Amino acid sequence: MDRRRNMIIGIVAGIVIGAALTYATGLAKLFLAPYSSSAEYKGSESATAPDLATGEWINSEPLKLADLRGRVVLIDFWTFGCYNCRNTLPIVKSWNDRYRARGLTIIEVHSPEFDDERKVENLRREITSLGIRYPVVTDNDYQTWNAYKVEAWPTVFLLDKQGRIRLMHVGEGEYKEAERLIQKLLAEEPPLENK
Repeated sequence: MDRRRNMIIGIVAGIVIGAALTYATGLAKLFLAPYSSSAEYKGSESATAPDLATGEWINSEPLKLADLRGRVVLIDFWTFGCYNCRNTLPIVKSWNDRYRARGLTIIEVHSPEFDDERKVENLRREITSLGIRYPVVTDNDYQTWNAYKVEAWPTVFLLDKQGRIRLMHVGEGEYKEAERLIQKLLAEEPPLENK
């Protein structure tokens, strides 16, 4: 009995030590890389972002990207039942608080995964519960999801003041890099037609 117990303790200790070393040496980031991806684009290589499809707007009148030229726009594809989306929400909300007055507009595109997420009354309740105060648009038919070629929740797109995609990030993490790009894009000159 003692031999089996010692063997189990040894295995558990090995797993804990291995996990700690993986985390400490940065290998965890390498192992988790397939679950998160990011692409930053230079202004000259960026495509103009597709417009948002018609949906029900919460916390805002309907917005069109063309009307937001001169502002930096963060589009966050999410669904309220997604664990990873909930993990990213505090940082997105903090960006809204810090940068909205400086020219950042955040738009949550709610593309549901499950049937109960399609119901607008459920979405409104969750938005209130989660303290989301910026615009949310429903995407129950996945028109905007498909236009942006999204494949997973959450996916964030960052648009410059000309409406061009400058960052696409899938999954959690890389918040410092995204925030640095937000700051850089906010500091850029607005397009000539908005001066």
